[in-house]
Amino acid sequence: MAKLKFVLIGCGRISTMHVEGYKNNPDGELWGVFDINRANAEKFAEEFKVPKVYDSYEAVLADPEVSGVELIIPHHLHCEYTIKACEAKKHVSCQKPMALNLAECDKMIASAKENGVILKVYENFVFYPPYCLAKQMIDSGEIGEPQGIRLKMNNAGLLSRNVPILFKEADKGHAPVDKNLEPTGWEIPKKSWLWRFNETLSGGGPTVFDDGYHKFSVAMYLLGEVEKVNAWIDKTQIIPGVYNDSPAVIMWKYKDKTVYGVWDIMQSDKMYIESKYYTCDERVEITGSRGVIWITRCTGTMMPTVAPVVMYRDGKLTEFWVERADWQDSFTDCTKDFVDSVKNNRPPVLTGERAKEVMKFALGAIDSSNKNKEIYLDNYEDKALLKKRGLIGSLLMRKK
Repeated sequence: MAKLKFVLIGCGRISTMHVEGYKNNPDGELWGVFDINRANAEKFAEEFKVPKVYDSYEAVLADPEVSGVELIIPHHLHCEYTIKACEAKKHVSCQKPMALNLAECDKMIASAKENGVILKVYENFVFYPPYCLAKQMIDSGEIGEPQGIRLKMNNAGLLSRNVPILFKEADKGHAPVDKNLEPTGWEIPKKSWLWRFNETLSGGGPTVFDDGYHKFSVAMYLLGEVEKVNAWIDKTQIIPGVYNDSPAVIMWKYKDKTVYGVWDIMQSDKMYIESKYYTCDERVEITGSRGVIWITRCTGTMMPTVAPVVMYRDGKLTEFWVERADWQDSFTDCTKDFVDSVKNNRPPVLTGERAKEVMKFALGAIDSSNKNKEIYLDNYEDKALLKKRGLIGSLLMRKK
């Protein structure tokens, strides 16, 4: 049987992480790429030995050899591009967040069903091997009955390539910076970086809504459905007039049980975190009736000498040195899930319906902070779409 052929739509920074899942894959191959900047697409195709570069999205959808597309494009295009692909009978893997609001999610889900194609929302974090091991341990009762979960996140800026401005010094009067430190993290093109701060294009802030989609998804993956959420979301200036939606504290209660979760986010501009990817430290702590599980890393590595998963039980600490603990591994497995779901005509992880529930969690948190009250997710009222504006127009609108 011939391999299924897939095309990446968008050749930005994160697209490079999608390639590995097609290497030596017996069922699918990365057949082509398309980007509105032809030069970017050609460079990507040359670097990763992709056979075909398309001139337009329409040309991709018209190609009878193409089985499916992976949409790695700005959030405001997700709904439109998904529906076009579904109508062309192409299977779709759409980057998270799924859309700008729940109404768009419903349109995407309906189009996939009407056209008999698979819709997967690309959520790689639930494929990260340390998270998967922790999930197995929780489900098998290693720490007893779950009592709660805490997600801790630090965005670091010292010598980080993630943002256009590299903070090179600690604040005056504080400890001097180690002169042996090297720039860390991967470089994000300014064009890819700035649109995420434009709510009319991104749907929300880069931390709580965009990256937060991963965290909300993980919280549900590990411990189940969420009943209500309460949040405080502040802001930190990144460059004049541009703000990140942090620090923040988000709390939630799980359905049908007295189990709670909290996610706290800190912006540590003068902190150094070693990373091949985002200079962000993510730690997870799951407390059970008998013990505790810690997941010590994900995109960044603050504690390289500590195992990726650590368990405390019966007075003892046990380290689990997970063989595959690189963030890339989560992308590899997530891509393989898409290929396998198309091959075997089975629901992927995450389906459109499940992804919509994660969207509701994220939007509910933002709504809670804006309205200063707890939000019951079953009663969440969908947000209206904002009129699309450029970055300057969006910043001016925010000041009104």
